[in-house]
Amino acid sequence: MASLFAGKVLIVNNRDRDEVETERELGLALENRVMLLYFGAAECPRCRSFAPRLKDFFVRLTDEFYVERASQLCLVYVSRDATEQQEAAFLKSMPKRWLSLRFGDEFKRELELRFAVSEVPRVVVLKPNGDVIVGNAVDEITSMGPACFQNWQEAAELVDRNFRLAEDFDDCARRSITDPLRRLKYKLGKKEESRSEEQREDGDESL
Repeated sequence: MASLFAGKVLIVNNRDRDEVETERELGLALENRVMLLYFGAAECPRCRSFAPRLKDFFVRLTDEFYVERASQLCLVYVSRDATEQQEAAFLKSMPKRWLSLRFGDEFKRELELRFAVSEVPRVVVLKPNGDVIVGNAVDEITSMGPACFQNWQEAAELVDRNFRLAEDFDDCARRSITDPLRRLKYKLGKKEESRSEEQREDGDESL
């Protein structure tokens, strides 16, 4: 499991299609927000039906037209699109604050395996430390809309940021979006090291 999140996570922001910085030290404090992993495909009929709902959900929580301060929420699109052109065309119609894994990145397959994604659409809701809050939030988002975010926020034990302006949060989100995934990789690695050390100790005792 430790090797599941090995390697550099390449995240692209939908604002200008640039890669987001991913080299922050794992020891730094995590940015305090809920992460959504949206597994979908532009050509999937169910995804075409769900995507406008997800877009509205995200916009109503993060756009200053609806809220004074963007919610502590980020979204990463993990596409199953057949071509880069299909992915680009889909993202062009989605919020600028969305992020995505670079097209063709093998890490997409690793995420599908990690979260047992067998069909799309699928929305996995994660705490800042990478723990799963909801394995598939498609039905929640469809039936409850933005109201379900409050439940996730409480489950994630987020610290309220009344002192922070929405534009400041937006900037931080672009800088440190990969921290939850990198944190999960770090946690899995530490567990593997602990198991190896226990095995060595058991071997020494048997001598």
